Amino acid sequence: MSLTRRRFLKYAAASASAAALARLPTASATPLAMPVAAIALDGFTTFDPRPLAALAEQMFPDGAGKALTLAWRTRQFEYTWLRTLMNRYADFWQVTGEALDFAAAQTGLKLGGEQRDRLMQGWLELRAWPDAAEALRALKAEGLRLAFLSNFTPAMLDRAVAGSGLDGLFDEHLSTDRVRAFKPDPRAYAMAEGFWKLPREAIAFAAFGGWDAAGARAYGYPTFWVNRAGVPAERLDTLADASGATLTELAAWVRTTRG
Repeated sequence: MSLTRRRFLKYAAASASAAALARLPTASATPLAMPVAAIALDGFTTFDPRPLAALAEQMFPDGAGKALTLAWRTRQFEYTWLRTLMNRYADFWQVTGEALDFAAAQTGLKLGGEQRDRLMQGWLELRAWPDAAEALRALKAEGLRLAFLSNFTPAMLDRAVAGSGLDGLFDEHLSTDRVRAFKPDPRAYAMAEGFWKLPREAIAFAAFGGWDAAGARAYGYPTFWVNRAGVPAERLDTLADASGATLTELAAWVRTTRG
């Protein structure tokens, strides 16, 4: 079986798992307090990070690239949380580079300068998931206000939006650079409420990570978990209001809140 086919089957299985998860009683059936008027989205709900993993595997075959990617992504988010707790903010681009250096050392890989630059460049080449453009355009056409609320820097978001042909869909890029605190710090989630001047009950948050869904729901946003990887819900005391595998399912859920 080819590597491409294996990846496809793995993604198809994950999507099926996510769809099944959306039917489980993990989300509240309680009606929302008011119709959703705006949607704040995490960047990964819209932009597909899988090519980064594929690039690492191409550079370092036989499992080494996979180990590097796992260590890199884990440390990347651990650094965002640690820096916020320590009040030593650095933007997501810097954090990503520092996490890559740590991951290479942890996995025992000799990462050359050109290899490092190429892996970092991959973050500026992210493109939208196949379902994203149609779903976002439909929401925009229905009068929903859209913005990213993301750890990404504004430059990273600008590149991803332009490269994916999504220009004109978003009111703003609400990068955590504005408040110098990464999610799930409440200061990060508060950006959408402050920007749109809407009650938080009217702002839906679309999360990619289960921890992000929990953070946004704890803040008070109606929350949809775009669980593309089909992973289990976090064992925390807050759950998303609904979940599914795509932005198409997000759009369908938002419509139910608007009658």
